[in-house]
Amino acid sequence: MPTYDFICNACEQRFDIFMTFSEYGKKSVNCPHCGSDKVRRRMTRVRIAKTDEGRLESVANDFSGFEGLEDDPKALGKMMRKMGGEMGEDLPAEFDEVVDRLEAGQSPEEIESALPSPGDDNSSGE
Repeated sequence: MPTYDFICNACEQRFDIFMTFSEYGKKSVNCPHCGSDKVRRRMTRVRIAKTDEGRLESVANDFSGFEGLEDDPKALGKMMRKMGGEMGEDLPAEFDEVVDRLEAGQSPEEIESALPSPGDDNSSGE
């Protein structure tokens, strides 16, 4: 069964309801948090499935004129954000942190020097 996303106009909580296509629009929906029937449908993002090749082609087309990215941290950050979006997957928070820093104008070398080395264990208190 499809999942439909709603927001309660009374308590402003978000919730999901499972119902068949034939039930949608006919079955009454009440907020599971407060019981109100004053709810509205929440529109979620639409995802378009692309092949890996299609994603890479899209990125390549968008950034084909970006020679010298290593000298322009902001452009590099923009390209990385676009590539992250095209991946269609959730990326770790560290990715967003690095991209934010690039877009702020920090060089890759500055960012790398501020990040802990792989295998560093700071939990020993040394």
